[in-house]
Amino acid sequence: MNQTASIYGINGPVVTVKDAPWLTMMEMVYVGNERLIGEVIAVHDDAAVIQVYEETSGLTVNEPVVSTGTPMEVTLGPGLIGNIFDGIERPLKSVEALSGAFIARGLRPEAIDMDKKWDIKVLAHEGMMVTPCTILAETQETSLIQHKIMVPPNIEGEILSIGASGSYTCRDTLAEIKTPDGKVKKIGLIQHWPIRTPRPYGRRDPISMPLITGQRILDILFPLAKGGTAAIPGGFGTGKTMTQHQLAKWSDADIIIYIGCGERGNEMTQVLEDFTGLIDPKSGQPLMNRTLLIANTSNMPVAAREASIYTGVTLAEYYRDMGYHVAIMADSTSRWAEALREISGRLEEMPAEEGFPAYLPSRLSGFYERAGYVHTLNGLDGSVTLIGAVSPQGGDFSEPVTQNTKRFTRCFWGLDKDLAYARHYPAINWLSSYSEYIDDLGPWYTENVDPDFLSARADIIRILQEESSLMDIVKLIGADVLPEDQRLTLEIARVIRVGFLQQNAYHTTDTYVPIAKQYKMLKVILYLYEKCKDFVVKQAIPLSQIQKTGIFDRVIKMKYDIENDHPEKFDAVFEAIDALQF
Repeated sequence: MNQTASIYGINGPVVTVKDAPWLTMMEMVYVGNERLIGEVIAVHDDAAVIQVYEETSGLTVNEPVVSTGTPMEVTLGPGLIGNIFDGIERPLKSVEALSGAFIARGLRPEAIDMDKKWDIKVLAHEGMMVTPCTILAETQETSLIQHKIMVPPNIEGEILSIGASGSYTCRDTLAEIKTPDGKVKKIGLIQHWPIRTPRPYGRRDPISMPLITGQRILDILFPLAKGGTAAIPGGFGTGKTMTQHQLAKWSDADIIIYIGCGERGNEMTQVLEDFTGLIDPKSGQPLMNRTLLIANTSNMPVAAREASIYTGVTLAEYYRDMGYHVAIMADSTSRWAEALREISGRLEEMPAEEGFPAYLPSRLSGFYERAGYVHTLNGLDGSVTLIGAVSPQGGDFSEPVTQNTKRFTRCFWGLDKDLAYARHYPAINWLSSYSEYIDDLGPWYTENVDPDFLSARADIIRILQEESSLMDIVKLIGADVLPEDQRLTLEIARVIRVGFLQQNAYHTTDTYVPIAKQYKMLKVILYLYEKCKDFVVKQAIPLSQIQKTGIFDRVIKMKYDIENDHPEKFDAVFEAIDALQF
């Protein structure tokens, strides 16, 4: 039975109640006469502290606080894909229908349309012994996603009864399972799971497959693995959101979950409008048929911002258990950390560096540790890949959120404001960025791309590093005093930067590049370098004479001139390089 206490104190989103010993940590409660959603975050011998996920203006002392006996949880079932939720899984379309353009308080619309009928194909039978996450049935959630109706992770036993294939709503019972302790559990199309508790899995498998993004600097130089973690730190205007948009549009994940955590309202509006109008390049169908959006803008309650990333990763784990590869874009974890700092300040906790709570590192690690490539409890393989944007104030990568994020992610795509201001996009600095997955993914690249892939990649990185060293000299005394071979290195580095690393998101051919074409471009550049080095070093041909042929500009333009589905056109570029004569 739900028990009731009274509000004793209010400090922004933090509410204190006295004499409520039945409240437990992480329990969901209803606060005030409008029954605002809250969560217990501290329990003392004479009081409990609650963070409220809605606006608390007008709330007064002595209003009721009602316990629910359940943790803060989300509803999982068919109908999630293609939807737009706030940080606590309230569908914004339903909220708009109830309260207009602004979210009213106390609204609790169902996360899923409970009355929509789904055509269910039953796969299990009576008398069957089932374990956690056993697949009972399946339905076509969207044209791209087949939704699997699973036994909840905390239930096992024998199927006493199960319905026939047919039409069901989310209110209907599909099966009844008798558990080992003799209880009978009713299983429907939906289930609930606490957002702060990771869903269980069978085992965590080693990283072995890259997340192909179609972005050359990522796929070739700093690859991310399926089930891996990546950070995209950068100051204002460096392209964090744009980079995440490109990953969401083009990466080969089965499902995309985009979490707008504390971003500006107009920016989130653009995201929502962009995604709802995009066509999935793999299927030719709307991208929303495999996308789920969580929008928690900067003017929404700060506590809900803190919950939004947990809501997103719980939804991702649910689809992972169906055998899908899910990619999460969290934009941005700095806003989430600021929410932690604000709530911590209201709780009068001892601040750590720059006012952030001392438990910031553990919260970040707890979030990123929920990524992984796993063998699920039902025998399928699935993954959750986490890509978190970080917005350090003033672009200072030494601040606590960026530094702690680097500790828990293995891929670091550092955005550079100088590159962004020079209109070099993506503005990922190739000298400060890194990927620790290259050794894990090396066998895949060797087998699926080319046996020489790793050595070719190393050559490109070496040339870029040599350019950086030479530019220190050039800034002091100019490029004219350099020997010809070093000037050639600078010219080839320019070809790599402009013709390979720079990518136009608005160009039909260049916005996405298959890995095979990326490697062909790489080989052309390295072949040109070796050919020109032979002219410059062995034959003493001046670099200026080679430049007059226009071969460098032709190689730069091949990213536009050669269509993604016409790799045979690279032969003409190789022939043009071979035809150079002096």
